[in-house]
Amino acid sequence: MTETTAAVRTDRRLTMRTKFFYGFGSVAFGAKDSGFSYFLLIFYNQVMGLPSQTVGLAIMIALLVDAFLDPIVGQISDNWRSSWGRRHPFMYASAIPVALSYLLLWSPLKGLSHDQLFVYLIVTAILIRSFITLYEIPSSALAAELTTQYDERTKLLSYRYLFGWIGGLIMYFGALTLFLKPDATHKVGQLNPIGYAHYGLAAAGLMFFAILVSAIGTHREIPYLRVIPQRKVSIATLGREMLGTLAHASFLRILLASLCTAMAGGLSLSINLYFTTFFWELNSLQIALFTFASFLAAVFAFTAAPLLSKRFGKKASAMVLLVVGVMVSSTPVTLRLLGVFPPNGSPLIFPLLFLQNTISVGLIVTANILMASMVADVVEDSELRTGRRSEGLFFAANAFVAKAVSGIGIFASSMILTVVAFPQGAKPGHVDPEIIRHLGMVYVPTMVTLYVAAAIITSGYKITRQTHEDSLRRLAAAAELVEEGEPAGSTARLG
Repeated sequence: MTETTAAVRTDRRLTMRTKFFYGFGSVAFGAKDSGFSYFLLIFYNQVMGLPSQTVGLAIMIALLVDAFLDPIVGQISDNWRSSWGRRHPFMYASAIPVALSYLLLWSPLKGLSHDQLFVYLIVTAILIRSFITLYEIPSSALAAELTTQYDERTKLLSYRYLFGWIGGLIMYFGALTLFLKPDATHKVGQLNPIGYAHYGLAAAGLMFFAILVSAIGTHREIPYLRVIPQRKVSIATLGREMLGTLAHASFLRILLASLCTAMAGGLSLSINLYFTTFFWELNSLQIALFTFASFLAAVFAFTAAPLLSKRFGKKASAMVLLVVGVMVSSTPVTLRLLGVFPPNGSPLIFPLLFLQNTISVGLIVTANILMASMVADVVEDSELRTGRRSEGLFFAANAFVAKAVSGIGIFASSMILTVVAFPQGAKPGHVDPEIIRHLGMVYVPTMVTLYVAAAIITSGYKITRQTHEDSLRRLAAAAELVEEGEPAGSTARLG
């Protein structure tokens, strides 16, 4: 199959089967990120006894390793040649290492000192992040290869986000209802250490299953994917190409905006149990029931993102959703600080928070889907400028942002807990009310600032439906010239 044929074949509507199996793979990433975002800080801080700032530092160190590894994996997969294409060899190879490394994260060796536990956390966090990178980047890069259609990409990525949330919510709900249960010595289920080891085993099994199912389910699409010309390049050349590709102006805009939303989302998720347990004083069952609010939000986003993309365009929709979403998200805490929200223990607390979660999470997840689709649209615009297809490289940066949700979020959460002097070994209802108040006073302005900044940065993104369709036409014309014997560099002369 020639490159020209592959480019034409991707301009098609995908079957439901392909969308399903492509999206299903993100169950693995969702399960991993749910654990990092919701449980890792409270497990290593309140259960294992590491100071919150130490946990945050360990995760940030692992994140810095990711910052270097992700683009390298993306660049390698972009230039990989095999009978199984550019992406699937990495997807298959990652399944077992992902499962084993995640299991180790939640089963630290007994008798470790604080310093040893700190090192153990760093090493296992780096391992799981590295192995999930081998899967997530090639897998997510398939979105730009499977279809070039503007709205079809949004639909495809809606499946990915939906299953990512399903994977995360399954393990979140399972952890709180099956594993992190109160017992004779642990009246608060979230502080039961044995449950975390069982949770890690279950999550590892789910991740292994999701990766293999997705790889096998999308295997038949390999003949339709882009086949790159064989070439020999030096490491220095690959480095220059990597930097040149990532310097794309619209991509940098969406990358910076996504970093802001990742920081905000990670902060919200990783500090969530502190708010539900200590700020609102909810029980384990009530906290677990928020799973259904998030599921409703994910279903809403799955439906809304393609409709908004088609009706209003991706950029405008994402900007509005980010601002409205954070306003809804911060309303309950703001009202509590103003003294006009029902007191803890009121029967109104849970339904109001459930409604707020459903709406705010739905709006923000929809915005994230649209922003991921905007990354996919950069691929063709970049190809016109550079002559190279760099799906893996662009989605590597996007994957790094997704993983920053837990990394930067945990670090920011740990800093907030340190600033407000949140006590270690705290019990619900026994924390100084002034500390609880300070927690809300720091949290709300931080969240609003990050999401508003993301919306402002997104405004500089330049690719629209019209410019994307123009890029496809120019690339098709360039491919025809190549078939007719014109020099391969003809692409740059079009327009």
